[in-house]
Amino acid sequence: MTNHRIGYSRISTLDQDPSSQQDALERAGVGRDFVEHFSGTRASRPEWDRAREQLRAGDTLVVTRLDRFGRSTKDLLEISQWLEVGGIELQVLEQPIDTRSPEGQMFFTILAAFAQFERDLMVARTKDGLAAAKARGRPGGRRPKLTPQKASHIVERHGSGESVTSLAEHFGVSRQTIYRTLDGETNG
Repeated sequence: MTNHRIGYSRISTLDQDPSSQQDALERAGVGRDFVEHFSGTRASRPEWDRAREQLRAGDTLVVTRLDRFGRSTKDLLEISQWLEVGGIELQVLEQPIDTRSPEGQMFFTILAAFAQFERDLMVARTKDGLAAAKARGRPGGRRPKLTPQKASHIVERHGSGESVTSLAEHFGVSRQTIYRTLDGETNG
């Protein structure tokens, strides 16, 4: 039985470059690398699905870091369980995780829990900040790109025949912002 080393890498945005992950996986002796070009929060990960189809008992899945692999502690632990049931080992290159040992399994679980804890803290701080701002009478979220006065001017100028493209250029916003402003005025 031949044991394969299969790599998985992920980038979150189209402008990120997976080369550093791919180079590290190649140095680690990975025979095949599956590169995901989607955010880690997306439910569908087609390259991960393809990697799973290739993995067999005795193989080793190699990733560079946990944050490039799983979306949450729950996700990482489910993947870990799937790997364990399938007899597949996990090696994380930039973190001392090699699930072939009990220590590596424990460290994997601890790191996954801390990663989820950090994310949960960030979400809680954001919610607390929005609640504090609301209590002070300030609305949360993004500030509007246009003041009510500018929005009124846009509606007037558009009503006089000025194009959406011209308005977007003049006010320094996207055409979509102009359309939303016009829709807001006509719908409301």
